Amino acid sequence: MPLHIDPASVLNDPRLTLMGVPGSPYTRKMLAVLRYRQIPYRLILASNVTGGEVEGLPAPKVSLLPTFFLRGTDGALEAVTDSTPLIRRFEHTHGGRSVIPADPALALVDALIEDYADEWLTKAMFHYRWSYAADIAKAGAVLPIWSRPPLSDDELARYSALISERQIARLRYVGSNEVTGPVIEASYERFLDAFEDHQRSHRFLLGARPGAGDFGVFGQLTQLAHFDPTCMAVTLARAPRTFGWTGSVDDLSGLQPQDTDWFDVTALPGTVTAILREIGRVYPTFMLANAKAVQSGAAQVETQIDGKPWVQQPFPYQAKCLGWLRRDHAALDAGAKRRFEAAIAGTGCEALF
Repeated sequence: MPLHIDPASVLNDPRLTLMGVPGSPYTRKMLAVLRYRQIPYRLILASNVTGGEVEGLPAPKVSLLPTFFLRGTDGALEAVTDSTPLIRRFEHTHGGRSVIPADPALALVDALIEDYADEWLTKAMFHYRWSYAADIAKAGAVLPIWSRPPLSDDELARYSALISERQIARLRYVGSNEVTGPVIEASYERFLDAFEDHQRSHRFLLGARPGAGDFGVFGQLTQLAHFDPTCMAVTLARAPRTFGWTGSVDDLSGLQPQDTDWFDVTALPGTVTAILREIGRVYPTFMLANAKAVQSGAAQVETQIDGKPWVQQPFPYQAKCLGWLRRDHAALDAGAKRRFEAAIAGTGCEALF
């Protein structure tokens, strides 16, 4: 029987209400943000509002997790998705313990890292989960249990097949295939090496407090490091600090951040520059080629990433992501723009802007 929720009870609840599941990296990302920022919430364990799991709540335009149920401009309850703008929205509605650096130049570095995590590291997450037999078997067996009531063996087998077939079909949007798989895996391993080196001296990506970029990386690592067996083994072998970091970032409600905890964008540690170099090695080439394909109406994105061929179906949303990064860059004042451009100089990330 579906869980019935009265929309009025959501509107009158001082807590934020969201729907999501543990197997969704973006759900994990947002829950960790809410815990760190000490924003009260309630989580509805469900994967959508149209599949018989929940009734009474509005459906989002695109069914994505997590889905937040918030008061709209007309006073009615609306379903809102997309973690990046939601983080910025909550910065305005809930004060204190910000995940956005005060320096707009450093904030754009943080946004760049968050976008890389959300739109590139997620390729590794989907690739490992739905390309290897052991990972497919585990995901198929476990994911249905997180969003549904007790299931018989027959029901679990049916939902397992349904989820696996649907997600494997989505690999064409993510960009995981026989051509791109080696590029994805090599990039993930290099990112692990760079992030592991960073953690030898620093707790978070941009200082002693977490930014939105940390939570973006964390969301993907909840699956890459802690759930899917093939990449979990890779992560633990190459990056034990990163494996441990992922567990600790899940709940940072007890951290006491200070305004001085952010790095100075004009003196970033070399380990941050190394991470930016890895981002610049793969991400701009894909984003520019994808945007070109979307704009021209091409059937495929075809380019070379890290000297190897890359072919995938165009993804219009990621073209929008590129536009938003460029918008934020254009909005910087002259001084902030100089600081930001100096911070990413020589990393390859310049091509995005």
